[in-house]
Parts: sequence; C-alpha cells; structure tokens
Amino acid sequence: MGKTIFSKIIDREIPADIVYETDNILAFRDINPQAPVHILIIPKVEIPTVREVKGSEHAALLGELFDAANELAEKEGISKEGFRLVFNCDKNGGQVVYHLHMHLLGGRQMRWPPG
Repeated sequence: MGKTIFSKIIDREIPADIVYETDNILAFRDINPQAPVHILIIPKVEIPTVREVKGSEHAALLGELFDAANELAEKEGISKEGFRLVFNCDKNGGQVVYHLHMHLLGGRQMRWPPG
C-alpha cells in the first residue's frame, strides 16, 4: 500500500508546520484546522488504526503522545481553558489517513456531540 502522507512528513518528503518532535513522536499543524489550535500528534512508527494498538507493546508510546499533547496545550495557551483530544478509527469513525494520530483541538468552546 505504500507510505502514508504522515510517513512522508516524518521522512521530510512532504513539508509540514512541525511544532514538536522527539525520537518517537512528531506533531504538526493540521492543514484543514477545525479549531484555532488543531495539531496532529503522531508516532513515528506506523500503526494503521486504534485497533492495532496493543497496550503491552505500545503503552510507553501512547504515554508519549499524551505527554506531547499536554506540553503542546500549555505551549499553545489552551491548557487552562480546556482542549479536546481525538483519535478517529476507520471509515465510520472519520479516519482518513491510516497512520495512528491524535488531534489536539482547542482555542474555542467544543460542542457535544461532535459531528
């Protein structure tokens, strides 16, 4: 199936507005933001969907995703007012890119239920 767009961003084959990076995690601004702050936080290892996440194997990596989200929320000035973290899974869950990713959304009042 080839590389996902996110893998190409990791490999710097496609430009992105990168706002955070460690050995295991990359975060960049969404090109179609749904809130004033909309950052995608991805592992550098390609995991297609939430269904492939294994707690025993990926626990530390997931912890790093949440650490990145909290650090970015603080940096973006949205941690005190609140923010939303979203994982989409498969077609009906709204997943478009099949590389695990967390959306960090904030800077406005979030509505419930979401779309």
